[in-house]
Amino acid sequence: MTDVDPVSPAPGDTDPVARMLDVLDLSSTAARTTEDIFIGSSHAMPLGRVFGGQVLAQSIVAAERTIPDDRAVHSMHGYFLRPGDADKGITFAVDRIHDGRSFSTRRTQAFQEGVPIFSMIASFQDEDPGVEHHAPMPEGLPAPDALPDIEAHLSGMNPMSKSLFVDRPIDLRHIPGPIYLSVDGEHSPSQAVWLRVRRPIGDTPVIHRAVLAYMSDLTIQEPILRAHGIPWAKPGLKVASLDHAMWWHRSARVDEWLLYVQESPSARGGRGLGTGRIYTQDGILVASIAQEVMVRVPTP
Repeated sequence: MTDVDPVSPAPGDTDPVARMLDVLDLSSTAARTTEDIFIGSSHAMPLGRVFGGQVLAQSIVAAERTIPDDRAVHSMHGYFLRPGDADKGITFAVDRIHDGRSFSTRRTQAFQEGVPIFSMIASFQDEDPGVEHHAPMPEGLPAPDALPDIEAHLSGMNPMSKSLFVDRPIDLRHIPGPIYLSVDGEHSPSQAVWLRVRRPIGDTPVIHRAVLAYMSDLTIQEPILRAHGIPWAKPGLKVASLDHAMWWHRSARVDEWLLYVQESPSARGGRGLGTGRIYTQDGILVASIAQEVMVRVPTP
């Protein structure tokens, strides 16, 4: 199965979308135990830690490599076990747990230097008929083209920190606005974010599914912070993803605008829960997400 052949980046390409696709194009190895083994690299990150959405998407790609083409991922449940080092390679071991008449189950573990940093179980299914409904998209939200791009909100930010947002492969438009430097308006445990890949990435379905997982880890933590008026720039703030669950309901292109509707139903004990739904611009529900994060706010 080829994953990024239509849009594989040229050597030395500095396009952030090309870099994202490059890290999702895992290498197969001749090494075998009872599992399938793949090797991946990471985005260069200013703080040196692997982006969680990246290793999540790579784990989906690794598992999909062992699945027949007529089956697609419909759910995953994963745990972030340790911080990853962006300067080191990642080994992905896929255990073919089960292949049934309609469903397949895979466990993917991501390792660095022999130690697991992420563990995931995912399920895959044939396209089957059945009953259908979905929760409607919220009404009355501004369209993405009516919102300022991300650079308009970064005035005065440290150049290194600014590059984290400007040089990323995903374009983001927050409703009511981002919380990078301050939390303006109502301190509510909810928000919505328009997002898309910054340029077309071809038509390979597995890549669109994997990049949707990559995107699902962006901003899902923010309703927790917004509820308490805490911006990302608060000195001493520590936020780390603990686990992540995702359900793919319908196909969608990630290089077209998608609306990520998010809320936080609870925060307690240094942890917060974020939930989200992703819609196409014409209101079709694409995916549902839940993530629990560690949130440590310095006390006065």
